[in-house]
Amino acid sequence: MADIVDAPTRSRMMRGIRGKNTRPELAIRRALHACGLRFRLHDRKLPGAPDLVFPRFRAVLFVHGCFWHGHGCHMFRWPATRAEFWRAKISHNQEVDARAVAALGAGGWRVAEVWECALRGRRRQSIDDVAASLAHWLAGDAPRLEIPDASDINLDEAAFGDDLP
Repeated sequence: MADIVDAPTRSRMMRGIRGKNTRPELAIRRALHACGLRFRLHDRKLPGAPDLVFPRFRAVLFVHGCFWHGHGCHMFRWPATRAEFWRAKISHNQEVDARAVAALGAGGWRVAEVWECALRGRRRQSIDDVAASLAHWLAGDAPRLEIPDASDINLDEAAFGDDLP
C-alpha cells in the first residue's frame, strides 16, 4: 500500500513526533507535582535517560508510547507498509528499553513504566488514579511498577500476527 501523502509532508509529520515532553508525560508530571512529589527530568547520566527521576526514592519513571515501544495493547498495530523497517525499529526500541531497565535495576534504581494506553485507551484510568498509584509505589519498596499492569493487558493476536517480536 502506497503512502497517502507525499514525501515532504510525511517528513514534516514525522518530525513533529516528540520523544520528550509528550502529552502523557506532561499530564503525569503535573499530577505528581500536585501531589507534592519533586523530580528531575530526562537525566542523561542514567541508562535510558528516564523521563522522571526521583533521587529521594532512588526511583525512575518512563512514560512510553504504545506504538513506539510495541506495547501489547489495543492501541498497538504493526504497520502494513514497510513492515520489515517497522519490525526492526520497534524491536530495537524494546531491546533498548530492556537493557536500560536491567542496567537501572543493577544500579539499585527502582523502575516504573506508564504506558500511553493507561491514559488514553479503552481501559484508561484517571490521571489522579495513575498519580496515586505512582505515589504509593514511590513510598513503598517494590522494585518495579507497570501501569497498566501487564496482567491487565489482553494481548491481541491480530496486533502481533503469528510471530510475536
